[in-house]
Amino acid sequence: MMIQKEIRLKNYRKGFHLITNEIIQQLGELPKAGLLHLHLKHTSAGLTINENADPSVRIDFESFMNKIIPENDPAFTHLSEGMDDMPAHIKSSLFGVELTIPITNSMINLGTWQGIYLCEFRNYGGERSIVATISS
Repeated sequence: MMIQKEIRLKNYRKGFHLITNEIIQQLGELPKAGLLHLHLKHTSAGLTINENADPSVRIDFESFMNKIIPENDPAFTHLSEGMDDMPAHIKSSLFGVELTIPITNSMINLGTWQGIYLCEFRNYGGERSIVATISS
């Protein structure tokens, strides 16, 4: 059996944001076992799984990504939507826009210190949408 629903995320500022609980709240009841596939419908943000306890990890992610893919790089030609747009597209491709997470005992099966991040790469990205597909 397969169920699909769209999850709407609030507007997040640029950075790495722990959204695990926001996703779980919008999923509803999960099957005993299966897979949760998440697809972010945007080209300037990403999804990843990482540290869920220490917020400094998310700050370090942001600092490092801005160091290796800075805004205002003169090599960028895609500037029609602002200086943060092309760097956001590159970062989105590096992180990716999809995750697949096992479902066990009707709960998503993440490790003790794992959480789902929205990686917001735009200064003003707006609300984001995720298609959640649950298969059992």
